[in-house]
Amino acid sequence: METRANYVAVGAFVLAIIFLGFVAVLWLGRSEYGEEAKRYYIFFNGSVAGLNKGSQVQYNGIPVGRVVDIRVDPNNLEQIQVTVEINTSIVDIKSDARAFLEANILNGIATIQIRGGTQEASDLVAEPGHKYPVIKTGRTELEEVKASLPELLADLKATAHSLNALLDENNRQAVSDTLQNLRTITGALVGPARAVNDVVDNANKAVLELKSLFDHVDRSYTERGGLKDQLSQTIGDADRLAKNLIDTSHQLQQVINENRPGLRNFTQSTMAQVGDVVSELQRFVDGLSRFASEVERNPSRLLMGERHDGYRPQ
Repeated sequence: METRANYVAVGAFVLAIIFLGFVAVLWLGRSEYGEEAKRYYIFFNGSVAGLNKGSQVQYNGIPVGRVVDIRVDPNNLEQIQVTVEINTSIVDIKSDARAFLEANILNGIATIQIRGGTQEASDLVAEPGHKYPVIKTGRTELEEVKASLPELLADLKATAHSLNALLDENNRQAVSDTLQNLRTITGALVGPARAVNDVVDNANKAVLELKSLFDHVDRSYTERGGLKDQLSQTIGDADRLAKNLIDTSHQLQQVINENRPGLRNFTQSTMAQVGDVVSELQRFVDGLSRFASEVERNPSRLLMGERHDGYRPQ
């Protein structure tokens, strides 16, 4: 009897230890979140690879819960229903909070990140038809990029088609013709510009030579009689012509050096002065013609002056 009693006592003691062990495990398991733990649903569209039961749930990087169940949504085969348990003593999930699935690139383990939620927003509550409140999901930066890739590729394709249409054979030929025309116009402008430079230089030289010549003639013959007044007038005309030609040449040189749309001002103002110079030149040529005719008619007057008959008594 004593041996049997000892076995019963030992068995009862072992069973009590096992029971206490289960109670301790259950108590420790619940003590992690206590009575303040609350469950939520999260529905993900697409794969949840790397997410397992017991995976960590974080709120802005702080551990606040764990995954307790993962299954296909019985109402929608395209969604994965994830049940999470969150310690509400750490954070209250608000209605404007969003859940994201983030996977570690190195080990492939996924965690659930909850972000957002303002203090003014209401607490998240269960909706009709759901046992637990539903935390809405958001897309990570990588998912945003992946979602925008089709649109980006479509835009690139449209741009490529537009470039191909723009650079077809006809348009390429048109651009080539336009460049050739511009080259021709530039060459045509450079040629006359150089010619005008040459004309201006020659005109300057001629004017200086004419001025020097008439200064010499003026010094040599203005003291004589006869053609003194006419010669002085001619020299004055030549001097004015020289000054006008020099001023005009300077303006022409400035316009050529600028080589820009100032040609309009050249045609409006400088050409008017060129007209004045032409008028002066005409007067100068007329004076020279009269001078040459006078010399041809009476060469002696150039050297001897005009003869005056003396007084003859009656």
